[in-house]
Amino acid sequence: MNEVQFGCDLQYDVLAPTTFLFQIGVAESDGQTLVHEVFNIDPFVEVQQFTMGLEQNRVHRVVLQPCMFTLHYDGVVRLDADLHPPSELLEQPYRELPSTVLPYLNPSRFCESDLLGNFAMSEFGALTQGYSRVKAICDWTFKHLRYTAGTTNSQTTARDVLVQRQGVCRDFAHLAISLCRGLNIPARYVSGFAVNLNPPDFHGFFEAYLGDRWYLFDASRLAPVAGLVRIGCGQDAANVPFASLLGSALLKNKKVWATASNMTPILQTSDEATAVSTA
Repeated sequence: MNEVQFGCDLQYDVLAPTTFLFQIGVAESDGQTLVHEVFNIDPFVEVQQFTMGLEQNRVHRVVLQPCMFTLHYDGVVRLDADLHPPSELLEQPYRELPSTVLPYLNPSRFCESDLLGNFAMSEFGALTQGYSRVKAICDWTFKHLRYTAGTTNSQTTARDVLVQRQGVCRDFAHLAISLCRGLNIPARYVSGFAVNLNPPDFHGFFEAYLGDRWYLFDASRLAPVAGLVRIGCGQDAANVPFASLLGSALLKNKKVWATASNMTPILQTSDEATAVSTA
């Protein structure tokens, strides 16, 4: 069991009346329990909290007049992951998949699995089905993509990334998700905090449905899988931006952190002997 201290500081110059939707609140699940959290804003206004979407992701809504706005969020989360031998994790036949999983086989805005299906089959179709095939997709993505900040934007799709062979964490996740879905493996995008992430930021990774639950993968290999803290999930990054707004505001400063707060070792991403699930 690991405990992770996490948090972020955000500062905006609000230029006109603006409504923010923040998706930075850590989720709770069977393998992830909030010990405590603090959410502070300046200037002080009412904060509406609710859940949204298929996965009931947490949202904080803030309505502001022109001002310099700061947000501070931090807390501690306990990770009690289900650890499983990868060799035992098989792909479920389509006819046996739970109805809640089926939407994560469909193409989405940034994960064009319908367009990449032939490529996925040619590269990975002959491989042994199960955890090892998803890992092979992650290995291929890591090998063939270069992590380069500033080379993609909020409109870049998995097909774009496959062509240009570079991107950031969300691009690695989008491509791996698309290739999984192209092989009829349910896969979904996850946003979160990540222990030892360099450079520190909100992180994008993914889960694949194997056996009877969701398992974590990070094709970018930027952080240990057992140190990933879930904020929210969806078909792709469009479902879980850390902030969206209607109005006019400029992000002036962003600081994000996540560190292990006890002595329990965090598994390294190179550890291939254990599959990790916190869903």
